[in-house]
Amino acid sequence: MLSDNDILKLALYEDLQTGDITTDAVISKNHQSIALLYAKEEGILCGQNYFETVFSFFNDPFFSIEWYKKEGDYLQNKDKIASIKGLTGTILKGERTALNILQHLSGIASRTKKITEILSRTQIKVLDTRKTLPLLRNMEKKAVKTGGGENHRFGLYDRFLIKENHIKAAGSIFKAVAACAAARKQELIEVETTTYQEVLEALETEADIIMLDNMSFEEIEKCCLKIRNVSHKKIEVSGNMNEEKIKILKNFKIDFISMGALIHSVKALDLSLLIESIESGEEKNGRK
Repeated sequence: MLSDNDILKLALYEDLQTGDITTDAVISKNHQSIALLYAKEEGILCGQNYFETVFSFFNDPFFSIEWYKKEGDYLQNKDKIASIKGLTGTILKGERTALNILQHLSGIASRTKKITEILSRTQIKVLDTRKTLPLLRNMEKKAVKTGGGENHRFGLYDRFLIKENHIKAAGSIFKAVAACAAARKQELIEVETTTYQEVLEALETEADIIMLDNMSFEEIEKCCLKIRNVSHKKIEVSGNMNEEKIKILKNFKIDFISMGALIHSVKALDLSLLIESIESGEEKNGRK
């Protein structure tokens, strides 16, 4: 399995490949600069270690980063985040890949933080989903944690989640849960329901968590009342979640809200990296 470092190295190669022809033409190999990383909007900083890792692949002996903000810190517009020193070529060749991951993860952490603030006076936890970008799941789920959320399952291997197609293929919720219960070691079993009748069936099984998927608020309230009256099973609500829905759901007796939009449609946080001063050296051919 690829590590996060392997993935970042591939991302850099995707951009750099045989070389940065513009930088190599304009900047001498020994030219050094200082660049400033700063915020252009409010949000949560996430992905510092990945940002540094991208630049580490250049093995630049002059490279260093001084961070003015910590992982998870709140950023305001125009905040200085870090000062970067090193070979100008290192900075210019690594900046896009490093910024891409930092902005993406900071966007996830920022969106998650907004949701957790809505739920701050409740016991409800906001969860991510498997709706992630290929190969970035581990990093994206860490960003959710940085924003104060919790992780749902990481893949198909660490929790039984019986969905609509499983139920159709198995013949019933009862049969699907029974098969998972027979196969499990210590994994949780969760079952997706879309109607009150399906909830009644799920209550008769060994499922640990009942997901109420794409139900109206009235249906959710009815199902929650029934589950709480007869069972200690956990309740998860899912289905096109947004801030307005969550402001209503925070008053319900549920345990989890799962939200694919924490990751799959998040807006990258607007950050910028600009060279502030020249440390030494000159551009090629004496051009300034």
